[in-house]
Amino acid sequence: MKALKNFEALFVVTLGLACAANYVFDKEEATMPPAVASIAVPMSTAAPQVVVVSAKRMTAEEKRQSLADERKSLASASTADKI
Repeated sequence: MKALKNFEALFVVTLGLACAANYVFDKEEATMPPAVASIAVPMSTAAPQVVVVSAKRMTAEEKRQSLADERKSLASASTADKI
């Protein structure tokens, strides 16, 4: 039980140090001069890029066969892991 209290105290001290460090670093950033403002570049008026996938859809039978093959490979991989 004493160990748990020590861990709790260590956690509280660490949290306090982290908060203090955060406060100190925030103060330093506030006193630093502001960075040079960047110039906003207007976006081009070109159309966004489009990806075209030219593949035929699988039929219901092909989907069933693909799923069966996938299940078979997963089953064989899981039995190989057990060995």
